[in-house]
Amino acid sequence: MFTGLVTDVGTIDRVTATAAGREFRVRCGWNDLAPGESIAVNGACLTVRECGAGWFTAAAVTTTLQRTAMADWQAARRLNLERALRASDRLGGHYVLGHVDTVAEVTEVEQSGDAWLVTLALPAALAPFVVPHGSITIDGVSLTVNALRDPAVVQLSLVEYTLRHTTLRELVVGSRVQVEVDLIAKYVQRLATGSLSSMDSMQDPL
Repeated sequence: MFTGLVTDVGTIDRVTATAAGREFRVRCGWNDLAPGESIAVNGACLTVRECGAGWFTAAAVTTTLQRTAMADWQAARRLNLERALRASDRLGGHYVLGHVDTVAEVTEVEQSGDAWLVTLALPAALAPFVVPHGSITIDGVSLTVNALRDPAVVQLSLVEYTLRHTTLRELVVGSRVQVEVDLIAKYVQRLATGSLSSMDSMQDPL
């Protein structure tokens, strides 16, 4: 479990193809990682395989590569990182599982005062889980929906602090981002409909 509050920005040192998918070696600011712990890497929950002072490796299997943007990742890419939530931690963002629901494309980026307005096009199946001023996770960052320009077009307002402490300043039109919609919205939808059909349809082939 995570909160979508990025605590470090790492950089990929090396990408290695494996029989099961890909392995990433990531430089980070942590010296106390342990093999087996979970880290949200651009919002996707990955398991630390090996680690040392200031680095760790994590693997993505073929299914993960198909459902995320990780197949595009190359050495030198910067990544938003968050370690798993402790029971005693402050919940400053919102509940984030690290299970990517879709990869969305940035359709518009504009500056508004000291904030950036970023617009994303989501699959129509995700529209019921997104509401104005509700929560959404973009590349591992907990954000508030600024506006819905239509049911599946989401506008986000990125404040200066977020731009300085995450990779989101690097977004441009055409960027592909990993999206996780609000966990509570998923459960509300499940209770309201009494079926999992809407959730099943969220996993569009990528």
